[in-house]
Amino acid sequence: MTRSIVVGLDGTEQAKAAAEWAAEEALLRGTDVHLVHAAEPVPEAALSLLKWESEEPWAREMMARTAGELRERHPGVSVTSQALPSGPVPGLVAAAEESDLLVLGSRALGSVAGYLLGSVGLTVAGVVERPVVLVRAVSAATAPRGPVVVGADVRQPVDSVLGFAFEEAARRHSQVLVVYVQQLPLHAGMGPAMVPDFRLSMVPEIKRSVEDMLEPWRAKYPDVDAVARVAVGSAGLELVAVAREASLVVVGRRTRHSKLGAHIGSVAHAVLHHSPVPVALVPHA
Repeated sequence: MTRSIVVGLDGTEQAKAAAEWAAEEALLRGTDVHLVHAAEPVPEAALSLLKWESEEPWAREMMARTAGELRERHPGVSVTSQALPSGPVPGLVAAAEESDLLVLGSRALGSVAGYLLGSVGLTVAGVVERPVVLVRAVSAATAPRGPVVVGADVRQPVDSVLGFAFEEAARRHSQVLVVYVQQLPLHAGMGPAMVPDFRLSMVPEIKRSVEDMLEPWRAKYPDVDAVARVAVGSAGLELVAVAREASLVVVGRRTRHSKLGAHIGSVAHAVLHHSPVPVALVPHA
């Protein structure tokens, strides 16, 4: 049974955009949307009580208003809401584990296309064991309708990441653009003449490996056009560049337990902070 899509709301335009994206996704998946809000805890019991008493009516009104707007624009979607008793991080993590997908808003850096992930969003995205989609406050009129872009690694192909990308493309009747970026070896920086030779010698072989990796996915999703792209350089920069024409970017996040806290990897971190379109962060072993 397909579970709901959970959306974290905090009253911002970014969260509102996340709710709108979630409703459209729910229509594609045939599931419902569950809106949640968790207040920041205050250490002192008395202040916490005062804060909750003052915030609870606002939070419930905000969620009710958002739910009503979603039902009006998307009549086929069932929308529920809940005020979480715990703080944002534990509340969102717990809610995500009961869902198929968690959707959060992500703040843009003024007029610059990029993400400004807050501590809550970054922490939650780095620890939940469900896919997390981060959405910027971009209107539907300007949102691109291009392919689903997925960052891939032929050395360690991850079924959960590729599977998520192909499933999303199938729902959208769009193309999957699979991007693999080969970093240049250290000696390539010793002279410009070595770089073209490296490209010519390595790219065709890597392209064949990517095509072989995609073969079973093309067989499983025959209606999805899957295109492989191989580049040399920085994976983060390449994915961000390709994202400009995409509808969704999918990147993986290795699940690991660290005393230092959440870790999403350098490539995922770059894409989350600079992609102009929604980014899906898919955990894998």
